[in-house]
Amino acid sequence: MTVEQVIGAALVLLFLADVFLTVLYARAGTGLLAPYWTRAWWMALRGLGRLFGRRRGMALSFAGPLIVVSLIGFWSFGLALGAALMIRPELGSAIRASSGGTPTDLVTALLVAGNSLSIVGGGDYAPHTTATRLLYLGNSLIGASVLSLVLSYLVQVYSALRERNALALTIDLMTGGTGDAAIMLARLLPHGDADPATSELGNLVRPLAAIKEAHHFYPLLIYFRFDEPRYAVSRFTFILLDLTGLIEDLLDRQRYGSVVHHVAVDALRRGARQLLGTLDREAAHEVGPLRHAEQSWRLRQRYLAASTILSHAHVAVQADRADHYVSSRREWEPAVERVASALGYATAEVGGLPPISAENEPTCL
Repeated sequence: MTVEQVIGAALVLLFLADVFLTVLYARAGTGLLAPYWTRAWWMALRGLGRLFGRRRGMALSFAGPLIVVSLIGFWSFGLALGAALMIRPELGSAIRASSGGTPTDLVTALLVAGNSLSIVGGGDYAPHTTATRLLYLGNSLIGASVLSLVLSYLVQVYSALRERNALALTIDLMTGGTGDAAIMLARLLPHGDADPATSELGNLVRPLAAIKEAHHFYPLLIYFRFDEPRYAVSRFTFILLDLTGLIEDLLDRQRYGSVVHHVAVDALRRGARQLLGTLDREAAHEVGPLRHAEQSWRLRQRYLAASTILSHAHVAVQADRADHYVSSRREWEPAVERVASALGYATAEVGGLPPISAENEPTCL
């Protein structure tokens, strides 16, 4: 075996390991090559998206499918190149054309490798030794297996994407399309009745847990973003975290203790934080820390506005936990803003606080 063939075999093993870790092991960040490839494509597409101006969101909605196609092409070319490096030294001797002379260049080797990865004995070049026949057979098994695995992986990715969109739309509808957690809470407590709230909140826990695990199993899912902000993961995690914060810090505990201390509230808070953490680690590497969530005076105004909304809906509130609300929201809101920015959304689109400008900065708190 020549040095070229050793390099080719190592390249095939490297790409097979990457496919294994990405598709079969399927945990975020475990791939050898795929995470860097997909992240590089996302950054390039996000940069190109700026050329579209106001149509940037629409342009970025093609990023997910394009990254999938590029990754499949990357794996296919890597396996073909590795196989070609093993085949090229055999051209003209152990592997010969069915008629005429046999070229020995790399392009011909790539053609032969592509044929052997798809169909045993296919094409105009045939193996004439036991070793090359076994090489053809191995390439064919590798090609068929990788194709089946990738197709199955894509089905799972798009199934998870549909479930994520369904959850995002459900939460948006529960807010009346406003994205306001206070309005969602008021609708969950019609005329101050706590009975519907616990069951409706419980219904959100399972799909949220499924989406969290889907993003951990299928890292490509992160790059599927839509022009409509209501489908943004950062938006519905923002709503859920704000909702659980309002339940804990604004509802009257004597009247709504069954809601405040319900297991679904804690589960939604933990699930949203874990999902946000996964997205923050995988998607927000190139975004620096944002300080919008440190505008404490605006968070207090948010607390008071939510209190007004709930009071008008005949929901009993308490007004002595504003400090805790501000403190807890300042813990998670920067991550929401980083993820939203990394995926091409403006802060206002996902529900966060806009930055303070010189014109609207308060003189006192």
